[in-house]
Amino acid sequence: MSAVNDTNFQFTVFLLTGIPGKEDIYFWISVPFCLMYVISIVGNSVILFIIKTDPSLHEPMYILLSMLAITDLGLSITTIPTILAIFLFNSREISLDACFAQLFFIHLLQGMESSVLLLMAFDCFIAICNPLRYSSILTPPRLAKMGLLCVLRGVVTVLPLPFLLKRFQYCRVNVLSHSYCFYQEVMKMACADITVNNIYGVSTVLLNMGLDSLLIFLSYVMILKTVQSVMSHEECLRALNTCISHLYAVLLFYIPEIGLSVIHRFGNSSSHLLQFVLGYFYLLVPPLINPIVYSMKSKHLRARIIRVFIN
Repeated sequence: MSAVNDTNFQFTVFLLTGIPGKEDIYFWISVPFCLMYVISIVGNSVILFIIKTDPSLHEPMYILLSMLAITDLGLSITTIPTILAIFLFNSREISLDACFAQLFFIHLLQGMESSVLLLMAFDCFIAICNPLRYSSILTPPRLAKMGLLCVLRGVVTVLPLPFLLKRFQYCRVNVLSHSYCFYQEVMKMACADITVNNIYGVSTVLLNMGLDSLLIFLSYVMILKTVQSVMSHEECLRALNTCISHLYAVLLFYIPEIGLSVIHRFGNSSSHLLQFVLGYFYLLVPPLINPIVYSMKSKHLRARIIRVFIN
């Protein structure tokens, strides 16, 4: 029923796509995805547990790291189960409502992660440029309000997306090119004028990730100006070293996300391979790598994690 190619037919499901042409080795392909899922869940859960149970880590940097871990956990839980269902059970069908719900949470959590990365850039900026007022500016109540504002901004901007899609009929080819639902792709399946959806989608990306990435860039410009003007070369390197983990997280998050959005809006058939790679990379790799990078770069966090597993 879902595969009927009739423009007068209203599809009730979408078909997700794994790796075309590799169906015979899906089980073996599922192994690395299972490992990524387990490592992402365990890694971010351990970070949350350590930060929650250790009072010495109740500092702004670690509170923000716990927010990042929560969003990464959410992304893993939202996306990887449908990926594993394809590779383990060849279960490709997803109902329209489930698809809309999935893309809502994907875009909501990505907007929240972008906001958290901006807050972490602000944390680096205050720690380096105004260290004497660091504790008075980034107080726990203020961080809680900032976190709540991140959630509210994400909900307000992303909530209209599934409702804008739900008003359409879907009667074209219902095969999605990813193993999860992505707004830009689902939108193109509609048998109607999608101008409003397209404009709102672009506006949402610019308001969330576009604005956040610009402010993160400006934060690092101010940081570089500060360290070059008041610090020696060695002190400058030490100060910038405290931001390395955050820079890794920013690059892992924004580069694939921006690339995938551009390909979906302006790409052509020659970009299918890049679209496929970025499609898995931008949702699966950051939740996997972020806890590893932060655990390696933070001596205090690394020591607490080692103590938990040794004891």
